Amino acid sequence: MKDVIQDMERYAEANNVPIIERDSIIFIDKYIKLNGVKKVLEIGTAIGYSAILMACASKDVEITTIERDEKRYKEALKNIRACEMDKRIDVVFDDALDVNLAGYKYDLIFIDAAKGQNIKFFEKFKNYLNEGGIIITDNVNFHGLVKNPERIESKNVRQLVDKIIEYREYLSDNDEYVTKFYDIGDGLAISFKKNDEKAKSID
Repeated sequence: MKDVIQDMERYAEANNVPIIERDSIIFIDKYIKLNGVKKVLEIGTAIGYSAILMACASKDVEITTIERDEKRYKEALKNIRACEMDKRIDVVFDDALDVNLAGYKYDLIFIDAAKGQNIKFFEKFKNYLNEGGIIITDNVNFHGLVKNPERIESKNVRQLVDKIIEYREYLSDNDEYVTKFYDIGDGLAISFKKNDEKAKSID
């Protein structure tokens, strides 16, 4: 298992595949363990790195993860099988906005896909959240550029950062959810329904 994970880290670096930062996955794994999370939905599989590490947090965790890029999807399947996690991690090859998960509910929803679509992802997948569940969004600081926009040199990056700022404002102003922002890894947003006593215990 350890060798596979290290190989994934090297592959990600060599092929410019973004994977979750270590501090962020430690935070998420701790939450999974402390709160008895059993069902996880991940938006954005990439090569399966975060899904595998979340599954390692508890043997009771089952994960559905969605990836639209075929090359990354196939790489994720290979890695998940190599870790013998294929019975607990189900990889869906599709655009997340086109996926129908009717009848399914999750304790934790992890959004880590196209940053410009975060609001659409949140609006769609909040309907699949169990009572007491949370939605975690990664990269809400985006390499520090959200708080230091003067460092942005590219027009495309500027547009992406503007989308992330818009998403942060959307979460902050949301009438239905409370969101806490953490400067962990590349920035995590932790969202839970207002008046949900179970989810309020997050720290």
